[in-house]
Amino acid sequence: MAHRESGEIDVVFTWVDGADREHRAKRMAWGGGGAVEQNDDIGGECRYSSSGEIFYAVGSILRFAPWVRTIHIITDNQNPQLDSWVEATFPNRTTQISIVDHRTIFSGYEEHLPTFNSISIETMMWRIPNLADRFLYLNDDMFLASAATPQMWFNGEQTTLYAERFSTRVGRLLRWLKPRKGGRKPFGYKDAMVNAATRLGSSYFWHFPHAPLPLRRSWYEEFYAAHPEWLTENIRHRFRHAEQYSFGSLYLIEAARRGELQVAPSKGTTLFLKPSARKPEGYMERKLREADRNPQLLFGCINSLSEAPAEEQQLFHRWMCRRVGVEFPLRGEQGR
Repeated sequence: MAHRESGEIDVVFTWVDGADREHRAKRMAWGGGGAVEQNDDIGGECRYSSSGEIFYAVGSILRFAPWVRTIHIITDNQNPQLDSWVEATFPNRTTQISIVDHRTIFSGYEEHLPTFNSISIETMMWRIPNLADRFLYLNDDMFLASAATPQMWFNGEQTTLYAERFSTRVGRLLRWLKPRKGGRKPFGYKDAMVNAATRLGSSYFWHFPHAPLPLRRSWYEEFYAAHPEWLTENIRHRFRHAEQYSFGSLYLIEAARRGELQVAPSKGTTLFLKPSARKPEGYMERKLREADRNPQLLFGCINSLSEAPAEEQQLFHRWMCRRVGVEFPLRGEQGR
Protein backbone atom coordinates (compact mmCIF):
# COMPACT_ATOMS: atom_id res chain seq x y z
CA MET A 1 0.00 0.00 0.00
CA ALA A 2 1.59 3.29 -1.11
CA HIS A 3 1.52 6.28 1.22
CA ARG A 4 2.97 9.77 1.05
CA GLU A 5 4.87 11.01 4.09
CA SER A 6 4.52 14.78 4.45
CA GLY A 7 2.88 17.47 6.47
CA GLU A 8 -0.32 17.07 4.50
CA ILE A 9 -3.61 16.37 6.24
CA ASP A 10 -6.55 14.40 4.85
CA VAL A 11 -10.16 14.05 5.97
CA VAL A 12 -12.05 10.75 6.04
CA PHE A 13 -15.84 10.43 6.04
CA THR A 14 -17.91 7.27 6.30
CA TRP A 15 -21.16 7.47 4.34
CA VAL A 16 -24.05 5.24 3.34
CA ASP A 17 -27.40 5.72 1.64
CA GLY A 18 -29.60 3.25 3.47
CA ALA A 19 -32.57 4.00 1.22
CA ASP A 20 -30.79 2.52 -1.77
CA ARG A 21 -32.74 -0.62 -2.69
CA GLU A 22 -29.69 -2.74 -3.33
CA HIS A 23 -28.04 -1.78 -0.07
CA ARG A 24 -31.22 -2.28 1.93
CA ALA A 25 -31.85 -5.70 0.38
CA LYS A 26 -28.32 -6.75 1.24
CA ARG A 27 -28.71 -5.46 4.79
CA MET A 28 -31.97 -7.34 5.25
CA ALA A 29 -30.47 -10.52 3.84
CA TRP A 30 -27.61 -10.48 6.32
CA GLY A 31 -29.47 -9.01 9.29
CA GLY A 32 -32.66 -10.96 8.84
CA GLY A 33 -34.78 -7.82 9.22
CA GLY A 34 -35.67 -8.98 12.73
CA ALA A 35 -34.12 -8.13 16.11
CA VAL A 36 -31.13 -6.46 14.50
CA GLU A 37 -33.26 -4.01 12.56
CA GLN A 38 -35.43 -3.25 15.58
CA ASN A 39 -32.51 -1.94 17.65
CA ASP A 40 -31.45 1.55 16.55
CA ASP A 41 -28.03 1.22 18.19
CA ILE A 42 -27.26 -1.94 16.15
CA GLY A 43 -29.02 -1.93 12.80
CA GLY A 44 -32.08 0.28 12.83
CA GLU A 45 -33.08 2.26 9.77
CA CYS A 46 -31.95 5.56 11.33
CA ARG A 47 -28.34 4.31 11.35
CA TYR A 48 -28.31 4.22 7.55
CA SER A 49 -30.53 7.16 6.62
CA SER A 50 -29.14 9.90 4.38
CA SER A 51 -30.79 13.32 4.10
CA GLY A 52 -28.00 15.18 2.35
CA GLU A 53 -25.77 15.52 5.41
CA ILE A 54 -22.72 14.62 3.33
CA PHE A 55 -23.16 17.82 1.29
CA TYR A 56 -23.07 19.92 4.47
CA ALA A 57 -20.10 17.94 5.76
CA VAL A 58 -17.97 18.16 2.62
CA GLY A 59 -18.99 21.76 1.91
CA SER A 60 -17.94 22.83 5.39
CA ILE A 61 -14.48 21.29 4.92
CA LEU A 62 -13.98 22.95 1.53
CA ARG A 63 -15.12 26.31 2.94
CA PHE A 64 -13.49 26.33 6.38
CA ALA A 65 -10.45 24.04 5.85
CA PRO A 66 -9.25 24.59 2.25
CA TRP A 67 -5.79 23.34 3.28
CA VAL A 68 -7.06 19.72 3.45
CA ARG A 69 -5.30 17.70 0.75
CA THR A 70 -7.90 14.99 0.06
CA ILE A 71 -11.37 14.18 1.35
CA HIS A 72 -11.85 10.39 1.31
CA ILE A 73 -15.46 9.16 1.44
CA ILE A 74 -15.80 5.48 2.38
CA THR A 75 -18.86 3.82 0.84
CA ASP A 76 -20.34 0.40 0.05
CA ASN A 77 -20.54 0.34 -3.75
CA GLN A 78 -22.29 3.73 -3.70
CA ASN A 79 -21.54 7.32 -4.67
CA PRO A 80 -22.98 10.45 -3.00
CA GLN A 81 -22.94 12.28 -6.38
CA LEU A 82 -21.19 15.38 -5.09
CA ASP A 83 -19.13 16.14 -8.20
CA SER A 84 -21.29 18.60 -10.11
CA TRP A 85 -22.23 20.60 -7.02
CA VAL A 86 -18.64 20.73 -5.76
CA GLU A 87 -17.32 21.82 -9.17
CA ALA A 88 -19.91 24.59 -9.44
CA THR A 89 -19.56 25.81 -5.85
CA PHE A 90 -15.80 25.46 -5.31
CA PRO A 91 -14.27 25.80 -8.82
CA ASN A 92 -10.87 26.93 -7.50
CA ARG A 93 -10.43 24.36 -4.76
CA THR A 94 -7.19 22.40 -4.39
CA THR A 95 -8.73 19.71 -2.17
CA GLN A 96 -9.40 16.46 -4.02
CA ILE A 97 -12.33 14.15 -3.33
CA SER A 98 -11.89 10.38 -3.44
CA ILE A 99 -14.59 7.69 -3.19
CA VAL A 100 -13.24 4.60 -1.40
CA ASP A 101 -15.13 1.32 -1.52
CA HIS A 102 -15.32 -1.13 1.38
CA ARG A 103 -13.61 -3.72 -0.80
CA THR A 104 -10.53 -1.51 -0.99
CA ILE A 105 -9.97 -1.11 2.74
CA PHE A 106 -11.02 -4.71 3.48
CA SER A 107 -8.62 -6.11 0.88
CA GLY A 108 -7.33 -9.40 2.28
CA TYR A 109 -10.21 -9.49 4.78
CA GLU A 110 -13.06 -9.96 2.32
CA GLU A 111 -14.62 -12.69 4.45
CA HIS A 112 -15.88 -9.89 6.74
CA LEU A 113 -17.85 -8.25 3.91
CA PRO A 114 -20.50 -7.13 3.52
CA THR A 115 -20.48 -5.14 6.73
CA PHE A 116 -23.09 -2.73 8.05
CA ASN A 117 -21.10 -1.85 11.13
CA SER A 118 -19.59 1.63 11.42
CA ILE A 119 -17.13 0.48 14.10
CA SER A 120 -15.79 -2.27 11.82
CA ILE A 121 -15.46 0.18 8.91
CA GLU A 122 -13.66 2.74 11.09
CA THR A 123 -11.21 0.07 12.21
CA MET A 124 -10.09 -0.39 8.58
CA MET A 125 -9.98 3.23 7.38
CA TRP A 126 -6.23 3.57 7.99
CA ARG A 127 -5.83 1.19 5.02
CA ILE A 128 -7.10 3.76 2.50
CA PRO A 129 -4.50 3.89 -0.30
CA ASN A 130 -2.37 7.03 -0.23
CA LEU A 131 -3.95 8.27 3.00
CA ALA A 132 -1.92 11.05 4.61
CA ASP A 133 -0.24 10.07 7.86
CA ARG A 134 -2.21 12.75 9.72
CA PHE A 135 -5.94 12.69 9.09
CA LEU A 136 -9.24 13.79 10.59
CA TYR A 137 -12.10 11.33 10.85
CA LEU A 138 -15.73 12.51 10.76
CA ASN A 139 -19.08 10.80 10.40
CA ASP A 140 -21.11 12.13 7.48
CA ASP A 141 -23.43 14.01 9.85
CA MET A 142 -20.58 16.14 11.25
CA PHE A 143 -19.39 19.49 9.93
CA LEU A 144 -17.11 22.41 10.66
CA ALA A 145 -18.92 25.47 11.99
CA SER A 146 -16.02 27.95 11.84
CA ALA A 147 -12.75 28.55 10.03
CA ALA A 148 -10.14 25.96 11.01
CA THR A 149 -6.34 25.67 10.89
CA PRO A 150 -4.17 22.52 10.85
CA GLN A 151 -2.71 23.55 14.21
CA MET A 152 -6.10 23.05 15.83
CA TRP A 153 -5.34 19.30 15.67
CA PHE A 154 -1.71 18.75 14.66
CA ASN A 155 1.47 20.57 15.66
CA GLY A 156 4.68 18.65 14.96
CA GLU A 157 4.46 15.33 16.77
CA GLN A 158 1.70 16.63 19.03
CA THR A 159 -1.96 15.80 18.44
CA THR A 160 -4.67 18.00 19.95
CA LEU A 161 -8.01 16.52 20.95
CA TYR A 162 -11.10 18.38 22.14
CA ALA A 163 -12.35 16.15 24.93
CA GLU A 164 -12.82 15.55 28.64
CA ARG A 165 -11.09 12.91 30.74
CA PHE A 166 -13.46 10.16 31.90
CA SER A 167 -12.96 7.35 34.40
CA THR A 168 -13.10 3.84 32.94
CA ARG A 169 -14.51 2.52 36.21
CA VAL A 170 -17.31 5.09 36.15
CA GLY A 171 -17.97 4.27 32.49
CA ARG A 172 -18.38 0.58 33.33
CA LEU A 173 -20.69 1.47 36.24
CA LEU A 174 -22.88 3.64 34.02
CA ARG A 175 -23.17 0.80 31.54
CA TRP A 176 -24.16 -1.59 34.33
CA LEU A 177 -26.81 0.89 35.51
CA LYS A 178 -28.14 1.52 32.01
CA PRO A 179 -31.74 0.28 31.74
CA ARG A 180 -32.51 -2.54 29.37
CA LYS A 181 -34.43 -1.85 26.20
CA GLY A 182 -36.15 -4.74 24.48
CA GLY A 183 -34.43 -7.17 26.84
CA ARG A 184 -30.90 -5.86 26.26
CA LYS A 185 -28.66 -2.96 27.18
CA PRO A 186 -28.18 -0.58 24.25
CA PHE A 187 -24.57 -0.25 23.08
CA GLY A 188 -23.62 3.39 22.72
CA TYR A 189 -20.86 5.82 21.75
CA LYS A 190 -19.29 5.89 25.21
CA ASP A 191 -19.50 2.11 25.70
CA ALA A 192 -17.07 1.55 22.83
CA MET A 193 -14.68 4.03 24.46
CA VAL A 194 -14.91 2.10 27.74
CA ASN A 195 -14.08 -1.12 25.88
CA ALA A 196 -10.97 0.45 24.33
CA ALA A 197 -9.73 1.68 27.72
CA THR A 198 -10.47 -1.69 29.33
CA ARG A 199 -8.55 -3.58 26.65
CA LEU A 200 -5.56 -1.25 27.03
CA GLY A 201 -5.67 -1.48 30.82
CA SER A 202 -6.23 2.27 31.12
CA SER A 203 -7.99 3.74 34.14
CA TYR A 204 -9.36 6.55 31.98
CA PHE A 205 -10.30 7.46 28.44
CA TRP A 206 -11.01 10.64 26.55
CA HIS A 207 -14.70 11.34 26.14
CA PHE A 208 -14.80 13.29 22.89
CA PRO A 209 -17.89 14.94 21.42
CA HIS A 210 -19.28 14.32 17.93
CA ALA A 211 -16.46 16.25 16.31
CA PRO A 212 -13.42 15.62 14.05
CA LEU A 213 -10.98 13.08 15.47
CA PRO A 214 -7.26 13.65 14.77
CA LEU A 215 -5.57 10.31 14.03
CA ARG A 216 -2.24 8.94 12.73
CA ARG A 217 -2.14 6.29 10.01
CA SER A 218 1.41 5.16 10.87
CA TRP A 219 0.42 4.39 14.47
CA TYR A 220 -2.35 2.05 13.32
CA GLU A 221 -0.03 0.36 10.83
CA GLU A 222 2.46 -0.40 13.58
CA PHE A 223 -0.11 -1.33 16.22
CA TYR A 224 -2.07 -3.78 14.08
CA ALA A 225 1.13 -5.31 12.70
CA ALA A 226 2.01 -6.14 16.31
CA HIS A 227 -1.57 -7.06 17.34
CA PRO A 228 -3.34 -8.49 14.27
CA GLU A 229 -5.88 -10.26 16.49
CA TRP A 230 -7.16 -6.89 17.73
CA LEU A 231 -8.01 -6.01 14.16
CA THR A 232 -9.87 -9.20 13.28
CA GLU A 233 -11.75 -9.24 16.58
CA ASN A 234 -13.13 -5.76 15.93
CA ILE A 235 -14.17 -6.26 12.29
CA ARG A 236 -15.79 -9.69 12.50
CA HIS A 237 -19.21 -8.34 13.52
CA ARG A 238 -21.38 -7.29 10.56
CA PHE A 239 -23.56 -5.21 12.87
CA ARG A 240 -22.58 -3.32 16.02
CA HIS A 241 -21.66 -5.58 18.90
CA ALA A 242 -21.16 -4.87 22.60
CA GLU A 243 -17.65 -6.38 22.51
CA GLN A 244 -16.30 -3.83 20.04
CA TYR A 245 -13.93 -1.01 20.99
CA SER A 246 -13.62 2.55 19.76
CA PHE A 247 -11.02 2.72 17.00
CA GLY A 248 -10.30 6.37 17.76
CA SER A 249 -9.96 5.86 21.51
CA LEU A 250 -7.31 3.22 20.96
CA TYR A 251 -4.87 5.69 19.38
CA LEU A 252 -5.77 8.64 21.61
CA ILE A 253 -5.20 6.73 24.88
CA GLU A 254 -1.82 5.50 23.62
CA ALA A 255 -0.84 8.96 22.33
CA ALA A 256 -1.51 10.37 25.81
CA ARG A 257 0.66 7.66 27.34
CA ARG A 258 3.51 8.64 25.04
CA GLY A 259 3.15 12.32 25.86
CA GLU A 260 2.05 13.12 22.30
CA LEU A 261 -1.50 14.23 23.06
CA GLN A 262 -2.69 17.65 24.14
CA VAL A 263 -6.26 17.82 25.38
CA ALA A 264 -8.31 20.98 24.98
CA PRO A 265 -11.66 21.42 26.78
CA SER A 266 -14.54 20.42 24.53
CA LYS A 267 -17.25 22.34 26.37
CA GLY A 268 -18.89 24.86 24.08
CA THR A 269 -16.99 23.77 20.97
CA THR A 270 -19.62 21.47 19.46
CA LEU A 271 -23.24 21.96 18.43
CA PHE A 272 -25.04 18.63 18.79
CA LEU A 273 -28.49 18.42 17.27
CA LYS A 274 -30.77 15.43 17.59
CA PRO A 275 -34.12 16.55 16.20
CA SER A 276 -37.24 14.42 16.15
CA ALA A 277 -41.00 14.81 16.20
CA ARG A 278 -40.86 14.12 19.94
CA LYS A 279 -38.75 17.20 20.71
CA PRO A 280 -40.54 20.28 22.08
CA GLU A 281 -41.74 22.85 19.59
CA GLY A 282 -39.03 25.32 18.66
CA TYR A 283 -36.17 22.90 19.48
CA MET A 284 -34.23 23.50 16.26
CA GLU A 285 -34.72 27.27 16.26
CA ARG A 286 -33.56 27.56 19.87
CA LYS A 287 -30.45 25.41 19.35
CA LEU A 288 -29.41 27.28 16.20
CA ARG A 289 -29.94 30.64 17.86
CA GLU A 290 -27.73 29.55 20.76
CA ALA A 291 -25.09 28.37 18.27
CA ASP A 292 -24.97 31.75 16.56
CA ARG A 293 -24.40 33.40 19.94
CA ASN A 294 -21.54 31.07 20.86
CA PRO A 295 -18.11 32.50 19.91
CA GLN A 296 -16.42 29.19 20.87
CA LEU A 297 -18.35 27.09 18.37
CA LEU A 298 -16.04 25.08 16.11
CA PHE A 299 -17.90 21.92 15.10
CA GLY A 300 -21.39 20.56 14.65
CA CYS A 301 -23.30 17.30 14.32
CA ILE A 302 -26.84 16.84 13.03
CA ASN A 303 -27.88 13.41 14.28
CA SER A 304 -30.78 11.64 12.51
CA LEU A 305 -31.83 14.61 10.40
CA SER A 306 -34.34 12.38 8.61
CA GLU A 307 -36.39 12.11 11.82
CA ALA A 308 -36.87 15.87 12.10
CA PRO A 309 -40.14 17.47 10.97
CA ALA A 310 -39.93 18.93 7.45
CA GLU A 311 -39.97 22.53 8.67
CA GLU A 312 -37.04 21.84 11.02
CA GLN A 313 -35.07 20.22 8.20
CA GLN A 314 -35.64 23.35 6.13
CA LEU A 315 -34.63 25.58 9.04
CA PHE A 316 -31.38 23.69 9.45
CA HIS A 317 -30.73 23.83 5.71
CA ARG A 318 -31.10 27.61 5.64
CA TRP A 319 -28.88 27.95 8.71
CA MET A 320 -26.13 25.84 7.12
CA CYS A 321 -26.25 27.89 3.90
CA ARG A 322 -25.84 31.06 5.95
CA ARG A 323 -23.24 29.68 8.36
CA VAL A 324 -20.97 28.14 5.72
CA GLY A 325 -21.63 30.88 3.18
CA VAL A 326 -22.52 28.64 0.24
CA GLU A 327 -25.77 27.50 -1.35
CA PHE A 328 -26.33 23.84 -0.53
CA PRO A 329 -28.67 21.87 -2.80
CA LEU A 330 -32.04 20.89 -1.43
CA ARG A 331 -32.51 17.17 -0.91
CA GLY A 332 -34.38 16.61 -4.20
CA GLU A 333 -31.72 18.50 -6.15
CA GLN A 334 -28.71 16.57 -4.83
CA GLY A 335 -26.73 14.52 -7.31
CA ARG A 336 -28.00 16.41 -10.36
